[in-house]
Amino acid sequence: MKSDVLVIGGGVVGLSVARELQTLGKSTVLIDRIPVGTGCSFANAGWVTPCFAMPLPQPGMFFKSMKWLLDSSSPLHIQPSLSPTLIRWLWRFMCAMNRPQMLRSIEVLTEISKYSLDFYSQLASRVGPSIQFEKRGLLMVSATSSGVQAAIDEMNLMAERGIPGRKLSRDEVLAFEPTLRPVVQGGVYFPEEAQLEPYSASLALAKEFESAGGKILPPAEAYDFTLQNGAITEVHTTQGPLQADLVVLATGSWSPELARRLNLNIPILGGKGYSMTLEGVSRKPTHSMMLVDRKIAVTPFPDRLRIAGTLELVNQDFSVSVSRLRAIYQGAHEYLDLGLKTEVARKDSSTEAQSLPASISARDLWRGLRPCTPDGVPLIGFSSKVKNLFYCTGHQMLGLQSAPGSARLASDLIFGRTPLTHSKPFSPARFE
Repeated sequence: MKSDVLVIGGGVVGLSVARELQTLGKSTVLIDRIPVGTGCSFANAGWVTPCFAMPLPQPGMFFKSMKWLLDSSSPLHIQPSLSPTLIRWLWRFMCAMNRPQMLRSIEVLTEISKYSLDFYSQLASRVGPSIQFEKRGLLMVSATSSGVQAAIDEMNLMAERGIPGRKLSRDEVLAFEPTLRPVVQGGVYFPEEAQLEPYSASLALAKEFESAGGKILPPAEAYDFTLQNGAITEVHTTQGPLQADLVVLATGSWSPELARRLNLNIPILGGKGYSMTLEGVSRKPTHSMMLVDRKIAVTPFPDRLRIAGTLELVNQDFSVSVSRLRAIYQGAHEYLDLGLKTEVARKDSSTEAQSLPASISARDLWRGLRPCTPDGVPLIGFSSKVKNLFYCTGHQMLGLQSAPGSARLASDLIFGRTPLTHSKPFSPARFE
């Protein structure tokens, strides 16, 4: 089979790129080793929040990560290893922990996130309530004065980029969101942020892609390439060979493995995150929330409550960490009174009684690998070494949020148009 474009990767990023190129007139085929939308796009927090258009490496992150390194239940955990790949990644990660680079990254990540927010709003108007798109806003809360200040600092930083927010005192935040426990000391509210159901959104993108004439093959895994004169002439898949004028690599945490088949090394590590749906909830929050101290996301969907969190740099390890699941579950209950019936009393460090669950009472336990580059910015652009290879991968925790904006930037570069935002920070040449 021959097409103009072959997109490898059926997550929300690959689907967005395929849809964009097909609607602009490029005959496009999409393949993945699993059904579309069932990988890292499947059950994340569902946030579309430009206020969180932040790269993972930030000033001061080094000392926090060293403190968290020995704690298997910490918000960020790095599995100790003497792997040369991990060592090189961590060195680049540390080099990116400076304010000038962080600000450059925020500028471009914010632009593609804003575009995505508008795109999803329009998608919801086309497909209806199935994607559960809602502008509930986002609430950041903390139980410490330092955490509240960090939220205020982020609010001020994003206000400079046109993203409104307002500070809430302890009394104001408890009145604003009644499910919060008194342990909370204050927070920040961003009124323009949105949420949606990620898997439903992926299916909606797939439907629009196919309606425009695009083809999604039955689960087909790309495992090798034929290279001639510096270009890919054939992609070998489990459904047979495929040919395309342009090959788009949108395979998330699997990208380094495929890139090695082309003698390319790209520094992407899988960052494992977890989510679950809480059972027995009689009091559901009104707003999506970030529990700053625990780095836990809380998303109230119309029919359920999802909590998600942690980032465990493990590369391709898909095992389940019970300690991390428990940390997310208990962290949510430390902050939220959800009206659960199965709770036991426990004293926290301030000797104030808290209600915490005796055991995990949840369903839809899920984990996925977020593709993390060491500088926190995706690779979007043409390969500097393989003529007809285009990258759109490495979106860390912002895949859903930045997918449509990334697809727009990708199409701008492919068609030679003025790009949506500065493209240099995304250039794959910085790593190839």
